[in-house]
Order: sequence, then structure tokens, then C-alpha cells
Amino acid sequence: MKKVILMALLWCVPFCFAQNKEEAEKLVEEGIPYHDKGDFEGAINKYDKALELDKNNVFALSEKAFSLLSLKEYDKTITICKSLIESNPNDNILKTIYVTYGNALDGQNKTDKSLEIYSEGISKFPDYYQLYYNKGVTYASVKKNDEAIKCFQNALLKNPKHASSNNGLGRLEKAKGNRIPAILAFCRFLIIEPQTNRSKENLASLKELLMQGVKKTGENAISVNIDPKDLDGDDKNEKIKENNFNATNMILSMSAALDFDDKNKDKTEVENFIRKMETICASLSETKKTNYGFYWENFAPYFVELKKNNLLEPFAYIVFASSDDEYIKNWIKNDKTELDKFYNWSKEYKWTNNK
Repeated sequence: MKKVILMALLWCVPFCFAQNKEEAEKLVEEGIPYHDKGDFEGAINKYDKALELDKNNVFALSEKAFSLLSLKEYDKTITICKSLIESNPNDNILKTIYVTYGNALDGQNKTDKSLEIYSEGISKFPDYYQLYYNKGVTYASVKKNDEAIKCFQNALLKNPKHASSNNGLGRLEKAKGNRIPAILAFCRFLIIEPQTNRSKENLASLKELLMQGVKKTGENAISVNIDPKDLDGDDKNEKIKENNFNATNMILSMSAALDFDDKNKDKTEVENFIRKMETICASLSETKKTNYGFYWENFAPYFVELKKNNLLEPFAYIVFASSDDEYIKNWIKNDKTELDKFYNWSKEYKWTNNK
């Protein structure tokens, strides 16, 4: 009889443990919507109840750390992250823990330590784009823009559809005066995230870049300022520079000046945008064989193929989707077939370096 009771007890222990874990994770799932709507204390209350059932539940601890981070409880966040990394060295959830950990250190202005943690996470999870992105944000916060740009590029090699990495690239390349890379990054961002506050800001930046150096100075006079560096490169023996878009930049300026031509002055902003993008895409197609670099190898082929597939019109209206112009809203509302055609093509597009 004693043996039977002992066996029953031994069988019951793993059953109860599994049941507790299942109930705990249900509570975690209930807590996540609280976090998503900004009730971080409410979320933590659910996570703590889950931890009463299963004190080492990795899911509950990782979500609790995230909510504590949102409350700027950085020390508590770091304590949980350290514990999870030490106790679960091979758990895939650690890739998000490294992001939370790095963010908490960044919140404490411990920049060097934050970068160190992101690097440690990348060494363990080299394909997780969020680690590169967040490392880039930290670099950008201390004005190390070249390092930030490289991180955002690496994030996009892992996930080309990450809006925030495209946003970061567009803004930093614009600040550096790299017109074409910034235009391409902003266009990619607006395809992915067309109707948010960031979209409005980035659309304004995109329009500014497209008309950069071009302005009407009189009734029949247009001023076009060409950057002297765009005139370089006539010497065939000169070494080709990485991400050199001098030719495209100059051709774009000429195309932008045509906005003021009599035949274009009555066209809509979107129609003139399409014409300028046709110029950019044609130039990219003609010169891509003699150039190299991240933008030539990753962004340029996408836009060349976009033009080849006659998708510039739906692309343009998506880019301008955050505009308040009624004709743009009406086109988007009434031309679902063209929009679907573009999005289906973009979804299936094969990014060369995407793993």
C-alpha cells in the first residue's frame, strides 16, 4: 500500500508542475493586453500571479521585465534580465531579454555597458534584427552616426521590412547629406508604414530631398545648385567609392527642375513624383554594374524591379498616403486592385541578403 501511495505521489508531482506552468502562462497572456494599452502595473499584477504558480516561469519573467522597463524601473529590469541570462543560457527567449537589458542600461545612460550587452546578444543571436536596431539607436543617441547607420543596415539585412531601421537610415543619411540613400530609405519606410505621424514627417523630408538645390527664382528662371562632388568621377582611373550616387543625384536635380516646366506645372504632386522616381530608377539601372555598397546591393535592385514591373503609380500613392489631399485619398480608396498588385509583388520580392 505504501508503494502504491508513493508511486501516485511521484506521478502527481510532474502533473501538478505542468498544470501550474500552463495556468501561469495563461495569466501571462492575460497580462500582455494590459501592457499594450499602457497599464503596466496591471500587467505586472498578472505576471506576479503567474509567478506565484510557477516562480521561475521564463515567459512571465521576461514580460515582467519588459513592463518594468516601460515604468523606467531600470534596476528591477536589469536584475530580472541578469537572472534569466544566467539561469537559461540556451533559451531562445533570451534574444528579447538582451534587448530589454540593453534598453534598461541605455535608460540609465550607461551607454558603453548597453552597447556591450547588445554585442553579447548579437554574438548569441546573430540573426535577430532587433539587437542590431537597438544597438543603432544607442549609437545615434550619442551622435555616433556612422556606427548607428551600420547597425541599421545590419538590421535590414536580417529583416528588410523593419520600418524603424529604414526610418533611422533615412534620417541619419539625410543629416549626413547623402541624398539618394536617404530617399531610398524613406521610400522603403513609407511603403511599410504609410499612415502614421512618422509617415507625415518622413514624407515631408522626402519631398524636401527630391527638390534639394532646385527653386524658382523668377517668372521664367529656375536655379539648380549641383553639388561639386556630383561632377567628380570623370577620371576613369579614379577608384570607385562605396555607395556613390553622384550621377543619380545630378540627374535627379535636372528632373526636379522640370516640375516648373509649363508641361508639368498643372500636374499633381504625385504625378511629378512619379516622373522623378522614373528618373532615379532608370539611373540606378544604368549605373548599378559599376557601383557597390549596401544601398546599391540591397535598395537599388528593389527600385529597379519596381519600375520594370510598372508599379510606380501605386507605389507613389502609397508613399503619399499620409497626405491630406483628397485626390490621393480617393485613389487609394478606389484603386484596390493596383494597390494589391503592388503589395503582392513587394511581399514576394526576394531580398538578396535576407537570411
